[in-house]
Amino acid sequence: MAHDHDHQHDHGRKHGGHDHGHDWAEMAPLLESEAELFTPLYERALNWLAKEVTEPGLIVDAGSGPGVIACLFAETFPGARVVAVDGSEPLLERARDRAGRQGAGDRFGTLAGELPEVLGELDYPVDLLWASRSVHHLGDQAAALAACAERLAPGGTLAVMEGGLPPRFLPRDIGFGRPGLQARIDAVQEERFGRMRAELPGSVAVVEDWPALLTSAGLRHTRSRTFLLDLPAPVTDRSRAHVVAALTRTREVIGEDLDADDRATLDRLLDPADEASVHHRPDVFVLAAHTVHTAVRPV
Repeated sequence: MAHDHDHQHDHGRKHGGHDHGHDWAEMAPLLESEAELFTPLYERALNWLAKEVTEPGLIVDAGSGPGVIACLFAETFPGARVVAVDGSEPLLERARDRAGRQGAGDRFGTLAGELPEVLGELDYPVDLLWASRSVHHLGDQAAALAACAERLAPGGTLAVMEGGLPPRFLPRDIGFGRPGLQARIDAVQEERFGRMRAELPGSVAVVEDWPALLTSAGLRHTRSRTFLLDLPAPVTDRSRAHVVAALTRTREVIGEDLDADDRATLDRLLDPADEASVHHRPDVFVLAAHTVHTAVRPV
């Protein structure tokens, strides 16, 4: 199961309120650029939701970050009011600016505060509540889903984007270093993710069976679907910049947890003076998969 460790692959989210040492305002440009690159994946997910739900009057993006996906909701559902909820006011300011630029400012609102408690401040029950990679940052995920479910109108839908597959940017064998670098990076990140979860306030261990968790929250008619982003080689400059940024973040966050050989390989991949780096290689690609789980509050 793929996790977006430290928002390294969060694609424009975040977050519910728990900081974990991150300066989300500083990360905002990276979060926005990643979300914009992943827009084709999100558009497919939202178009699927549009077929699954009746026309919603109120959509809430819980853990919206700078609002890229929230604004896609406004575009996908032109009759809906959209509220972006996040713990970072600077990110919400970017969300409001984006909505204004896209002509949706008159039906776009924001709400700042900690998830899931801040959801209690919503004025009306929610027809569609979207939580993309925000629930796993909350200590008690089952309680968080129950709180989200309580805010739904009868017949309303909760959609949670969690899991999928780790992203891939390079072939298994890149011509230097040991083959399988990204798989070993994944293993280190999984360990780090486990520690992050264990250290959250009120952390509760739970089997990450999202349909079962949604059912336990009192919801019905669970559905799951995975959406693919496939940007093959040769990549655009924008995609290449994303790969550079993602691997740079990997080096900063977990570099010291890798062995010396893998650290040296990663350093070479990030050296713009090296023709074999991701700055220049012709075989760089972006392949990722995100899973959306939905359920409905009984009427």
